[in-house]
Amino acid sequence: MGKYDHLELQGNEREEAVQAVKEQIAAWGITMPDVTPLPLHFGLGRFRDVGETEFWVANEVELGYCGKFLFVFDGQTCPYHYHKVKHETFFLLKGTLRMRVGVEERVMEKGDLLPMPPGLGHSFTGIGPALILEVSMPSTLQDNFFENKSIGDNGVI
Repeated sequence: MGKYDHLELQGNEREEAVQAVKEQIAAWGITMPDVTPLPLHFGLGRFRDVGETEFWVANEVELGYCGKFLFVFDGQTCPYHYHKVKHETFFLLKGTLRMRVGVEERVMEKGDLLPMPPGLGHSFTGIGPALILEVSMPSTLQDNFFENKSIGDNGVI
């Protein structure tokens, strides 16, 4: 068992969540890359409320880039966090999101683009199911700082 396996769904709960995600994406007519989905509950055990499912296409640390798809169900929230190093850009492919960026809230609609510089806190919640493309600098451990200190090691993953 890896150090961060406790952040991800396991067993039947995992299988059911991944199946539901895949069914929604197929209903949209989207073909996803052949990668292993990561249904995350961030160690809180409330996946349908606080979680997301990630599809990592590339995380090329030495080459300096990362690309992944992020899926949230209706009402599901990726918890508020920031990165000290990573710059991200989000492109909303499907659905609608409520974004918290710093102290402001905004709604993202299909086709919206949102750059997220290092140090700027953010979270997002599905208003209905939503699929985001994240293009970013590489994702690395110890560069994810969560407001909720119950996540990871005192809020750090």
